[in-house]
Amino acid sequence: MAARSVSTISVLLLAAATIGATASAAFAADCSSTPTAEIDWGGCNKKQLMLQGADFLKANLADADLTLTNLSGTDLTSANLEKATLVRAWFTGAKLGKANFAKVEAYRAGFEDVFAEGASFAGAELQRANFSGAKLAGVNFEKAELGRANFNKAVLTGASFSLANLSRADLSDSTFEGPISFDRAFMFLTHIDGLDLSAATGLEQAQIELACGDANTKLPSGLTAPKSWPCASD
Repeated sequence: MAARSVSTISVLLLAAATIGATASAAFAADCSSTPTAEIDWGGCNKKQLMLQGADFLKANLADADLTLTNLSGTDLTSANLEKATLVRAWFTGAKLGKANFAKVEAYRAGFEDVFAEGASFAGAELQRANFSGAKLAGVNFEKAELGRANFNKAVLTGASFSLANLSRADLSDSTFEGPISFDRAFMFLTHIDGLDLSAATGLEQAQIELACGDANTKLPSGLTAPKSWPCASD
C-alpha cells in the first residue's frame, strides 16, 4: 500500500508540474499587447489585422494565427514564426532576414519585395505564395511545398530547394550567382526558362525531363535538354 501511495503522489506531482508549465507558457504569451520588439505572441489569434510597419524584431510568433493579416513593411528580423498560420497573409516589403518560417502554413501568402536573406522556410506550406522581387539569398526551402509559387525577379543566390515540391513553380525570371541546390526536388513543370543552372547542385536528368525550360536554359555538365520541353499551359 505504501509503495502504491508513493507512486500515486509522484503521478500527481508530475501532472501538477505539467499544468504549471503550460499555464506559465500561456501567461508568457501576452496576446493583448501592441507589437514591439521581442514581443511574445506565441499561439495568439491575430487574424485579419492591419499591422503594417510594426516592429517584430526577434519576436515570438510561433503557432500564432495570422490568417489574412497585413504585415507589410514590418520588421521581423530574426523573429520566430515556426508553425504559424499565415494563409493569405501579406508581408510586402517586410524585413525577414534570418527569420524562422519553418513549417508555417502560408497558402497564397504574399512575400513580394521582402528582404529575407538567411531565413528558413523549411517544411513550410507555400503553395501559390508570391515571392516576386524578394531577396532570398541563402534561404532554406528544404522540404517546402512550393507548388505554383512565383519567384519573378527574386534573388535566389545560395538558396536550397532540397527535397522541395516545386511543381509548376515559376523560377524563370529569378536571379542568382553561384550554386543553388535542387537535390531531390520535385520539378514537375517547374519553369526554368532562360536560367543559367550550370552551377546548380543536386540536379538530375529525371528532374530536367519534367521541367519547363527553353533554348536559353543552361544545365550543369552531364545533363542535356530534352528534345521537347514538356511544357503545358497552367
